[in-house]
Amino acid sequence: MPDQLLFAIEVTLNGLMAGVLYALVALGFVLIFKASGIFNYAQGVMALFAALTLVGIMEGQVPFSHLINAIFGTDIHHFGWHVPALLAILMTMAVMVLFAWLVQRFIFRHLVNQEPIILFMATIGLAYFLEGVGDLMWGSDIKTLDIGLPQGASLWVEDNTAWLGGEGFFGFFIDRLDIAATIVAIILVAVLIAFSQYTKQGRALRAVADDHQAALSVGISLNFIWVLVWSIAGFVALVAGIMWGAKSGVQFSLSLIALKALPVLMLGGFTSIPGAIVGGLIIGVGEKLFEFFIGPMVGGATENWFAYVLALLFLVFRPQGLFGEKIIERV
Repeated sequence: MPDQLLFAIEVTLNGLMAGVLYALVALGFVLIFKASGIFNYAQGVMALFAALTLVGIMEGQVPFSHLINAIFGTDIHHFGWHVPALLAILMTMAVMVLFAWLVQRFIFRHLVNQEPIILFMATIGLAYFLEGVGDLMWGSDIKTLDIGLPQGASLWVEDNTAWLGGEGFFGFFIDRLDIAATIVAIILVAVLIAFSQYTKQGRALRAVADDHQAALSVGISLNFIWVLVWSIAGFVALVAGIMWGAKSGVQFSLSLIALKALPVLMLGGFTSIPGAIVGGLIIGVGEKLFEFFIGPMVGGATENWFAYVLALLFLVFRPQGLFGEKIIERV
């Protein structure tokens, strides 16, 4: 098999893995938008805050230690213990559920029936507030997240694909963390679809997404549904934060992954869970292959803008995305 074709296949596989990570972030946007019509700009910051909280709990760090030391003149930083990864994940999930309740109780409960732009601006404010709280709680230094996920090249993949090429080909380079992220994403999507289709709460969530007034008329609590959906989005943000944090470290640039999810949403549609997955895969593979084939001709660095140009084309010719619902308003 020609080496150029083999390298293209390797780039495609790595693009699929990157697309899964994009899709994980996009899922949080879709869940909140479906249930409440709110475009949650804070989703990326939620992933950052979840990852910061997880690292802080695992390392036994004292929350707000810098602030406490500055006010009281103390010098405390850690409790002196370490928390196992699984328990720390459960504790972080409890923090994200508390965050969901606080958001609903003190922000969006007071913005019912407001214009979408007002709700969007509220999520922008929430994003900057949450980023500031995360900085005060856990500090702004770059943190290493290690919960036991495998990292580095998969030797099994390399050994079992080396025979495809010649002497200069040593097999496909596939990161084991990307493989783990793909498996987690598949399980997560399957659970979300099963929850939406076969549980009472999932059916209530779909009813709220279709018509708020009709849902209220049959006794569905909008407050409960919105706390539930923000909690689920918090869990998705935690998973995304774990994967991205383990890959590139937990730092404040992690919140910018939300910007990469925007083209994914434009391709897949803002109201479709499968669309978020397919959109993520298209963006991941597309940007890698475009860089591989076209990048050398135009000076490289095409991964920075390819996804947004592709999203722009979709906005012009198919604004609802591949799987989104076409909204027709009668006037």
